[in-house]
Amino acid sequence: MEQGSGTDTERKIIAILRVLSESAEPLGSITVARELERHGIFLSERAVRYHLRIADERGYTVPLGRSGRRLTSLGLEELQNALAPEQVGFIIDKLESLAFLTTFDPGSKTGQLPINTSLIERERFAEALSAMKDAFRAGLCVSRMVAVAREGEKLGSVVIPRGRIGLATVCSVAINGALLKAGIPVNSRFGGVLEVKDSRPRRFVAVIDYSGTSIDPSEQYIRAGMTSVGVAAGTGTGKVLANFRELPAVARQLVSQRIAAMKETGIGGVYALGDVGESVCQVPVGLERVGMVLLGGLNPVAAAVEAGIHIENIGESGVVDYGRLTRFDELL
Repeated sequence: MEQGSGTDTERKIIAILRVLSESAEPLGSITVARELERHGIFLSERAVRYHLRIADERGYTVPLGRSGRRLTSLGLEELQNALAPEQVGFIIDKLESLAFLTTFDPGSKTGQLPINTSLIERERFAEALSAMKDAFRAGLCVSRMVAVAREGEKLGSVVIPRGRIGLATVCSVAINGALLKAGIPVNSRFGGVLEVKDSRPRRFVAVIDYSGTSIDPSEQYIRAGMTSVGVAAGTGTGKVLANFRELPAVARQLVSQRIAAMKETGIGGVYALGDVGESVCQVPVGLERVGMVLLGGLNPVAAAVEAGIHIENIGESGVVDYGRLTRFDELL
């Protein structure tokens, strides 16, 4: 009954898994068919049921009676793996889209900000917050403002699964968005691991070019155990997540003004801003360019992972309204 990998059947199953991943509730075959049409895929209700049965057999979905189907963790993993080949360079596209969707106005403190979403086991949430607090207080973050969501709720585009609590940290793309709204083009070059000494940025010891990856570099570095954010927060020396941007030299003064305006509202993360044509953290830039190092929004979460707490991270997971954010210390 089943066809081999790479067939039309496989593509349809992946499309169905994608629809289920975007819903906070179980979906029936009629709803799935309607949502598929929005993506340009036309299947009858009967055809959807056929492909859902295959997904059930593989453990990608679980039937919940009349409520429909829900995506399993195995199904989510299969979806991510299947989409990887077509998403080389996906991250740079995602950064640009989120920068465009950033509508935050520092004057009125209103609008949307880009976030990262971290999924934490409910029983270990308090422990995770405790492990993050030093990183937040040391300023190894984009903002000390966060958002929290319970199972079934959404943070950006992520639905919080059962047994988890979602924590949203402000993403460094917030700076891209603020500069874009001021008419300043930003070239996002890479994400990396930055060596810090005496609470000052020193050099990048690992980098991943955004144009050549389908996974957020910070997610990869956290998973590989390449950070020491907790140590850096406590001693001023360690390895933290950071990103490198390039800007037109003629815009440097305006860039400084926009950064200052954002910082007044609690949105920061700019760790270093170079002078015209000057290398920043040993990264060279063009004669008419300015380099900028941004701290990774997931640094506090990395500190919790270093403490032995399993956390699933989704970088650049969408946008939330500024009014939904609260100070991290209030969660404690």
